[in-house]
Amino acid sequence: MRKCRVGGKLVQRDEITFHLDKLLRESDPMLSEKLLSKLNDQMNYEFYSSQVYLAMAAYCSSESFDGFANFFIMQSEEEKYHGMRIFHFINALGKRAIVSGMEHPQNEYSSLLNAFEHSFEHEKTVTKRIYELSDIAWDEREHATINFLKWFIDEQVEEEATFDSIIQKLRRIDNDSNAFYMLDSELAKRTFTPPAGEA
Repeated sequence: MRKCRVGGKLVQRDEITFHLDKLLRESDPMLSEKLLSKLNDQMNYEFYSSQVYLAMAAYCSSESFDGFANFFIMQSEEEKYHGMRIFHFINALGKRAIVSGMEHPQNEYSSLLNAFEHSFEHEKTVTKRIYELSDIAWDEREHATINFLKWFIDEQVEEEATFDSIIQKLRRIDNDSNAFYMLDSELAKRTFTPPAGEA
């Protein structure tokens, strides 16, 4: 019998169990090249999303919509965090995260409402990509990835609802400067802090 330390104590383990555990530790995670490629693609798309929202923040700032600019800056930080979640997940599986460049984000918008409408469509695209990624994981019975992606699915429900709500408010405001100021002030308070221990 072989002695192994478990929870700070030495315990006896038979040879079969010992070598089976050793094999599992040294074997590659059950992650196909197709799924790995799609995870890397989504990671890079999240980083691209961060740039999309940073460009929108720059547009808002140039128009003196400071609260809206803050909203998009925080959204940019959140998208970067999403990308890093995938980055760390890939690495945790013993694979390699591949960072690649993306196209330049749009920098000009005809109005604030136009910027938010583009944001909403962008989030719908992200949702579609996450669903497609989840479908692949289900097809391959890759349960670690299935579980990992549940967080993103829930997050996208919240993201789409947030942008839809702001769009509806902007449409109702129309030319009401007081209502616009109140919404701008509300969005100026938005912050983003990653969960403790995550980056």
